[in-house]
This record gives sequence, C-alpha cells and structure tokens, in this order.
Amino acid sequence: MNLKVYLETLGCSKNLVDSEIMLGILDRHNYKIVDNEYEADVIIINTCGFIESAKEESVDTILELSRLKKEGKCKYIIVTGCLSQRYFNELSMELPEVDAFIGTTNFDEIADVIKNLIENKKRYINIKDINAHIDYNLPRMLTTPSHTAYLKIAEGCDNYCTYCIIPKIRGRYRSRPIETIIEEAKILASKGIKELIIIAQDITRYGIDLYGNYKLTQLLEELSKIDNIKWIRLQYSYPDIISDDLIDLMASNKKICNYIDIPLQHCNDEILKKMNRKTTKQSIINLINKFRSKIPSIAIRTSIIVGFPGETGEQFNELLEFIKEVEFDRLGVFTYSLEENTPAAKFPNQIPQEIKEERLNKIMQLQKDISYKKNMDKIGNIYDILIEEKVENENVYIGRTEFDAPEVDGIVYVQSNKKLKIGEFFKVKIIDALEYDLIGEVINEFSEQTDNC
Repeated sequence: MNLKVYLETLGCSKNLVDSEIMLGILDRHNYKIVDNEYEADVIIINTCGFIESAKEESVDTILELSRLKKEGKCKYIIVTGCLSQRYFNELSMELPEVDAFIGTTNFDEIADVIKNLIENKKRYINIKDINAHIDYNLPRMLTTPSHTAYLKIAEGCDNYCTYCIIPKIRGRYRSRPIETIIEEAKILASKGIKELIIIAQDITRYGIDLYGNYKLTQLLEELSKIDNIKWIRLQYSYPDIISDDLIDLMASNKKICNYIDIPLQHCNDEILKKMNRKTTKQSIINLINKFRSKIPSIAIRTSIIVGFPGETGEQFNELLEFIKEVEFDRLGVFTYSLEENTPAAKFPNQIPQEIKEERLNKIMQLQKDISYKKNMDKIGNIYDILIEEKVENENVYIGRTEFDAPEVDGIVYVQSNKKLKIGEFFKVKIIDALEYDLIGEVINEFSEQTDNC
C-alpha cells in the first residue's frame, strides 16, 4: 500500500513509545510515513486524557486535523490513545468525521485498522480491555534524536492515587520480562542510541507482578552492561519503595545518571493521605537526605500539585516552606484537575481555579530563584555535555548535562569555534548561567567516556 500516513502524538513519553511502535508497524507494511499532515492520506492522532487541559488539547487537535478530511486532503482519520480509551462512546457520537477509534492496548493493530477501513469502507471501533497484553516484539521507528530513546519497562499503574485516572485507562501494573527489555535496549544501542531513558508510570515497582520481587536494580545492572550506552536516565520513581540498593547502584554505576524524577505531589501528611500517597513528609525528607548523602551531585526532579481539594492556606504555606528548604534541582507544578470517576472528584472543599493559579505562580517564582542560584553555583565546573543541535548562523550548539532530561529540563548553550558532532559528548566549562539554562565553552574536542554519571 502506498498510502501516506501522518501521526500526531500528544501527551507523555509513554504515549510517544506507542506511536513509534505504530510507525514501525506501518513502515513494515510499506506505508509511507510523512512529517506534514497536508501530504497525508491517513492521519492518526494518539491522544492524551490525563487531565482536563490534555483532553482539551486532544479534542482541539482532532477537530483541527479532521478539517483536512473535509477539505478532501486526506481519506481517513484515526484516533487512538488515552482519550480514545476513556471516551470512545462520546467521541464516536460527537466526531462523526473520525473513521476509527482504538485504545491503549490495541495500537499494535494499526495496520489492520487501515486495511479494514479501505476494504470494508465503514467505521471501525475496537477498544480492548485495559489490561490486555501488549506485544513488544514489534518494529519501532524512533522519532527522538538519533542518540536518545525512551525505554518503556511496564504498563499501567497500581498506585490508585485519588486524583488520577491512569489505572482506569492504562490498566493494572504489567511489567515486561527482563529479557525483552534487554533485547530492545541492545537493538537501540546498535542503532547509535547513547542515552536510554527508563520510563513507566512507576519504574520503582518494576518486576513485582512478574517475579514477586522488585527488579529495577537487577534490570539496571543488565542494561549498564550494554556497549555504546553512555547514559541511563531514570524517570517517574515513586518515593515509597525506592530502595537503598537502588541508591547504592546509582552511586557506584557511572552509566546511571545522577538524576532521578520522584513525583512527590505534596508534603503535608493530611494531603498526602487524602491523595492515597504511601509516604509522609518525614519519609520524603529522609529519602532526599539519603540521596544527597550518597550522591552529592544528584539532581532531583519532582512534581507538585497545588489546590488539591481541602488544601488550606496553612498547608500550602507548609508546602512552600518545604520547597524553600529542600531546594529541588528541578520542579514542575500543576494545579489540581478534577477528573470524573476519581475519588478526589467527590471530595468536599474544591479549591477555586484562581486560588490554584495564585498558588502555582508562587511556587514557580520560588523555584525560579532556586534554579538560578543552583545554576550560578555551577559556573566554573566542567561537565560532559551531550550535543543535540546547532544554533543557526552562530558558533553555538545546544546540549544537555546528565542532570537534564530532554523536553522538561534545562539546556546548555555551548560556544565552540570548531564543528561539533551532534549526538556526541564534549567536555564543557560553564562560564555563565540563566534561570534554567547554562552557558559554556568547549574545552576539548571529544569526550570518549562520560565521567559525571
């Protein structure tokens, strides 16, 4: 089939991996993948349905791209992903221009879906059970830079936070067998990938469902043996079961970046309990102190929710003071989003949106000051920088330290009179700092082996 396909991915990196698998399947079936929606015969929208703003973005994108079908520029519109899984009945009635809906566990049927549309010439809706098995022995077409890839190690979530809909659209926690993850990582390394970003809704629970024990440390030990992989980055590590073994491994293994993403959401014990989080303020403080004691250069990223139902001014001020004292290296803050069919949606004392926004802005201003102070402290330091792109018409490149994940964290503007190769590591001395980004200059041509992670 010579149809041209365009795929739009919304939402998180886990969704991105699903999209890359769909693209790999379509490429194997000889569909032509295009980067421009105006060229496409088939448009696929992989949606997000996590919070209200994400749902609105997904619907707006569907409507915008469906316009191309009305104008005769494309033949079929297919919607997949979390929003499709969650609201396919409503969407199918309200969006008659969409030709097919599939969910979060049967995106691997994408080639059959298109074939069905062509042959049967009628609408196709197939939403499978959220706990269905996903086959990862499938082709994958990477859409990330040629040196970085996400490695999804599990599906679903068993944490059941009271504000979160993920278990109802992604299912129970399902770990992938270690051997399939290692096999995929080796394939990625053979394609030139130098940075593996380990993702799942909660990577710290990896293995508990398959093996009866947590196996993240063992998995990381095996991944670190793979040649050509320089950085292994950990994202979405829930704080309640981060083990001493994991911290010790991070401290001793140079391939595992001194970076960890720990979504804490709050610090007040009453709010944490209402959220169904399995931690307390003191246990969080103990964990952070342990990380910083064993890995002094660790960059800790977290996410915070403000305006959770019943959050008092006093509880918010406690959170503000906590952030001021801890000084997180990276922090994202979100206003609480009321999601139907979650326990928190029925909680009393919902907070007005304007108060949520006010609280968010206070935290962001505080974190901006913290980030600037920490960046200023880096002036004079030398880091291995992964170069990712060149600034047009300037002798400046853009790269990242081991302390920065792509898309969400800061960058380093690297000055160099010599041509730097994209996707390689260079030693860079930091000479100036901005609120979230750094400025540096190359001090050697190429760093064969990273020293900082």
